[in-house]
Amino acid sequence: MKRDKWLNQFSEWYQYIIENAGLIDYRYPIKGCGVWLPYGFKIRKNVLSIIRRLLDETGHEEVLFPLMITSEMLSKESEHVRSFENQVFWVTHAGEKELNEKLALRPTSETAIAPMLKLWIRSHADLPKKIYQIVSVFRYETKATRPLIRMREITTFKEAHTFHESLEDAERQINEAVEIYKKFFDSLGIPYLISRRPEWDKFAGASYSIAFDTILPDGRTLQIGTIHNLNQNFSKAFEITFEKRDGTRDFVWQTCYGISERVIASLIAVHGDDHGLVLPPKVAPIQVVIIPIPYKGYEEDVNRKCINARDQLKNANIRVVEDFREKLTPGSKFFEWELKGVPVRVEVGPQDVKNKTVTLVRRDTLERRVVGDDVLVENVLKIFDDIEENLRRRALEFQLSRVYRAKSVEEIIGMLSKGVFVFEVEWCGKDECGLMLEEKTNLNVLGIPIDKSLDDKEEKRCIICGEKAKLMIRLAKSY
Repeated sequence: MKRDKWLNQFSEWYQYIIENAGLIDYRYPIKGCGVWLPYGFKIRKNVLSIIRRLLDETGHEEVLFPLMITSEMLSKESEHVRSFENQVFWVTHAGEKELNEKLALRPTSETAIAPMLKLWIRSHADLPKKIYQIVSVFRYETKATRPLIRMREITTFKEAHTFHESLEDAERQINEAVEIYKKFFDSLGIPYLISRRPEWDKFAGASYSIAFDTILPDGRTLQIGTIHNLNQNFSKAFEITFEKRDGTRDFVWQTCYGISERVIASLIAVHGDDHGLVLPPKVAPIQVVIIPIPYKGYEEDVNRKCINARDQLKNANIRVVEDFREKLTPGSKFFEWELKGVPVRVEVGPQDVKNKTVTLVRRDTLERRVVGDDVLVENVLKIFDDIEENLRRRALEFQLSRVYRAKSVEEIIGMLSKGVFVFEVEWCGKDECGLMLEEKTNLNVLGIPIDKSLDDKEEKRCIICGEKAKLMIRLAKSY
């Protein structure tokens, strides 16, 4: 399967898919906002069902907080508000009446949740507490917007917030969040790099931040998930205390972690090819499309066989449609359903009627196979498994081929012209060297890998100052 446009003209390819595969209509008359179309919304719903299940299974409870936050609430944590002050949308009037206090559309919800925690948490018996919501958040994005990647209304913001009686329990929760995200992205076949963000790029108000990044076909990395240890920073600002087991009082320890519709963007980008979307069967709105191959005199028999195949698949809880549109040729239908990424196509023609067979075409490779009517369901289910394994393997191989261990700034600059996009280098750990690395390479520091470490067998040197390297650091061109 050629993927030339997907790889070499990714920006144009991505825009074409968004516009033509029925995902989002981005022509809404407010910059950075779009309308989820039915097909795209079903993909979104299926993806969210996975993260909901993973969170529910680990004791998280879903909630829904109000959209608006008072300016006083937002300003309580000073570092946090400074990071968002140029991105906040403010509500200042109700009709013609000016409000006594302006209200912010939430850019995130830490400051909205904190006041309620004072009411809900009294003692250690109320801890740990784990909640999440999936909502819209609003940020006045000043850079060029891009569907699902950089929006002013982020419509699929999953934010989890957890509250603990000790630093140790909060750290345990950070590890649990990492494992949840691993399972989530693995289930979608999306490969990832896990890094601890540098101090200058951590979430405002956090003691540290961990990020999941994936590499898109144009070589840029996309942050697809973040996890933050908030320590006691917000609980001190909002005076959220609890009675400890020994009768004394302490401030609550907090974590938070989030994903957005960038997950959908990465799903589109990582698995696509020159024909369009390639969807993992578990999240595809339509898993199988049945297309009759017309032949004069056989129309009724072919259509009847298509309906029988549809019923077999439906009875096996497979999401299936039949395409009986008479004004379109089979070739036109193939083009449309391949663009939409439907995992399996079933073709039924006169020979299939005679031989009691159908032809199956898998979307990821366009491989064709003829199977008997009596083994249709088991073959389709086997193809589903094969597709998901192939997508996972193919995406991981692509990512591994785009990560390079560099020894000098000059080597990084030289390699950038050869299609290597994520660099891992030796670093002394000083912020000034990390910032200098960004300046010299015009790349972004992703952070310190937590999924690999330096080899201690030989001495390492920071590629900026030459001092002994304590850490490895990743850098790339990022969205």
